[in-house]
Amino acid sequence: MALSTTQLQRFHAAGANFSCSAKTTTRSHFLTTARAKIQCRCSAIAIDAPSSLTDVAGIRWGSTSLQGAREEMEDDLVIRSDGLDGFSFAAVFDGHGGCSSVKFLRDELYKECVAALEGGSVLKGGDFEAIKKLLREAFGNADRKLLNWLETSAEEDESGSTATVVFVGNDMLYVSHVGDSSVVLSCSGKAEVLTESHRPYGSSKASLQEIRRVREAGGWIVNGRICGDIAVSRAFGDIRFKTKKNEMLKKGVVEGKWSEKFISRIKFNEDLIIAYPEVFKVTPGSDAEFLLLASDGLWDYMNSSEAVSFVRNQLRQHGDVQLACEALGRAALDRRSQDNISIVIADLGQTDWQNLPLQQQNFVYELGQALATIGIVSVGIWMSSLLSF
Repeated sequence: MALSTTQLQRFHAAGANFSCSAKTTTRSHFLTTARAKIQCRCSAIAIDAPSSLTDVAGIRWGSTSLQGAREEMEDDLVIRSDGLDGFSFAAVFDGHGGCSSVKFLRDELYKECVAALEGGSVLKGGDFEAIKKLLREAFGNADRKLLNWLETSAEEDESGSTATVVFVGNDMLYVSHVGDSSVVLSCSGKAEVLTESHRPYGSSKASLQEIRRVREAGGWIVNGRICGDIAVSRAFGDIRFKTKKNEMLKKGVVEGKWSEKFISRIKFNEDLIIAYPEVFKVTPGSDAEFLLLASDGLWDYMNSSEAVSFVRNQLRQHGDVQLACEALGRAALDRRSQDNISIVIADLGQTDWQNLPLQQQNFVYELGQALATIGIVSVGIWMSSLLSF
């Protein structure tokens, strides 16, 4: 479906363009053929965002939530256009330990952001330092309210949730990010990853910073998990790593996780998990096509370049953002994704999808990679045969 001339003229960048150099992720995205097939229960749901929504400058939204091989659906997403003059709000929440924290944050985080940003006037003002400060305050306020709610809950609730939020305007977008969901911007088919996962393992700069922060706070990491428990280092909720850290230690002794002698040496200085977001400002260039926001249920099974290529070809075929979103989620399930998956796509309204040529370079690249792999395997077999003599 071709976009109108008016739509194509919208969303041109103001000031310096955002550089769309290619980036790669460090996660493994290839599954062995021996892996057992997982029976998944899934549903595609558009939440607050019908495909026809064109609230800001002709931007069109699509969204889907899929339940993979999990007992409970702990993901959620929100797209809202009310309350923020000149900007739309989109967020993906990835819960753990239950879905109560996600349900609380779905409305509360939005309210805190709207209040802090004065209904969008601060965003329109463009003072990035002020925006960054206010968004961090909004995230902190939402986390404190959630912790208080969890503490007063009749039942013991140790749930938590990541949150990745984007504010999309006519010529600017802001990202406020806690956890391991990711935001990717497609620029002429090149995937630009705008976020780095807050995980306490790996050798990236972000991971090393998280590992150091957790240790300085008095925590420890076992097999990439804080206190051998959780694999994200920034999140909302998770009361046992914040206001009930000492109770968590005592409970661990009862459960046989560690000894009294071990916990006698532990001294906590700060919270082990924090809801302090990284905040980014992006000025999309004229080659910016769409924004892709998704939980790690997608990214653990499909890298950013693959996802961008998939969505581009979908939009080229039919131009329907909602259909492209749902197809991307199904593709992740086809790759045996075991996690819940939530995806939001914002078509920025300046690409003529009907007349966009197919991306042939991806096939050539993938063929080259396949041939290189075959070559390496062949050399390995040859060397092994020589060593056997």
